[in-house]
Amino acid sequence: MTAPSAEAKRVVWDSYHKRQPVRVPLRWNVNPRIIILDPKLNPEGYSFQQYLNEPLVTLTVQSRFQEYVATVLSRTCDHPGDLPEKWHFYVDSQNAADGAYFGAPVECAPGNCPSNLPCMKEDDVDDFLRRDFSRPLENPWIRDRLAFHSELTNAAKDFTYAGRKGQVVPFHLGFDGPLTIGAVLLGADMFLLFGAEPEKAVRFLRKMTDAVLVRNRALVENSGETWKKSDSAWFADDSIQLISNAMYEEHILPLHEYWYSSVSDTTPASGRRSIHLCGDATRHFPMIHERLGVVSFDTGFPVDHGWLRRALGPEVEISGGPHVGVLQNGTPDQCADAARKILQSGVMVGGRFILQEGNNLPPACPMENLSAVYEACLEHGRYPHP
Repeated sequence: MTAPSAEAKRVVWDSYHKRQPVRVPLRWNVNPRIIILDPKLNPEGYSFQQYLNEPLVTLTVQSRFQEYVATVLSRTCDHPGDLPEKWHFYVDSQNAADGAYFGAPVECAPGNCPSNLPCMKEDDVDDFLRRDFSRPLENPWIRDRLAFHSELTNAAKDFTYAGRKGQVVPFHLGFDGPLTIGAVLLGADMFLLFGAEPEKAVRFLRKMTDAVLVRNRALVENSGETWKKSDSAWFADDSIQLISNAMYEEHILPLHEYWYSSVSDTTPASGRRSIHLCGDATRHFPMIHERLGVVSFDTGFPVDHGWLRRALGPEVEISGGPHVGVLQNGTPDQCADAARKILQSGVMVGGRFILQEGNNLPPACPMENLSAVYEACLEHGRYPHP
């Protein structure tokens, strides 16, 4: 396959953003795990433990990752394919940051991404509710990560890769969502707590959310910037796939609105909110759209894309695509067929669909599988001329 030119890709994205799409754009959501967990791209055998704690390993993996996205993955998607003038480095915690902040140990099991081990039981919640989270920069994990940020910054001064130097960005954090981090800390006891004492469960999640807001603001100000509300808002809370619509509406939706209004100037009517929700959560999407005003949904798997388009309407942005297991282990024909079925499901109605993986590209995906998805997008993702 001959990939479209950089100019042709630019036209695809520009026309999409102008609401006059010529073709569905294709992107791959991807992170440095594809380097660490692929022996062909990681011949030194760097571990996640090294990546999280050794500055030269971090710099090497992240520059190699950016190079791979630009020079290899760009052949199979609508990424422009240009190397950056300088590498962008950062303190990476994968998805373990929030759990680690609240005391959950970080495990780097061989062959897997970093994860947290539950550190609390239902009986520990009362103690958590009494904890003082008003001085986040004194948190042991935050102190450790800020120290590593300094080490990374110093190491980057003399580091070059492919003839380019790089810059370390400030250490800021987001939030993976209250119910998700509640489940990280408590495991199954999170849901036992909701069954036994729902009011306490909500207080627990609200306390956690407030602590994260204080933490994130402190990190921005610690980097010398002025914290301010954004004119748009992004969020995630994957574990809502584990609860009913009624439970979501009563207990979690108000927490989500609290987060959106705390970090942004948006309202449900403003049309500037987005969310990432992977897993079997699409039954919640209509409520999230109608009540929270979310207009962009980044999805994972499983998703019935045609049903979701009909449920949300033509003006809502949906991002999604073939199951990552198919991309990693299937044949090119299976990958192309999966992409074609999605594109022909009705999800393209309204011109607000982005094709991607469902969700986050895993390591060692055969390039011919990714190319097959791109070919299907080029053939079946075109919009008729007006």
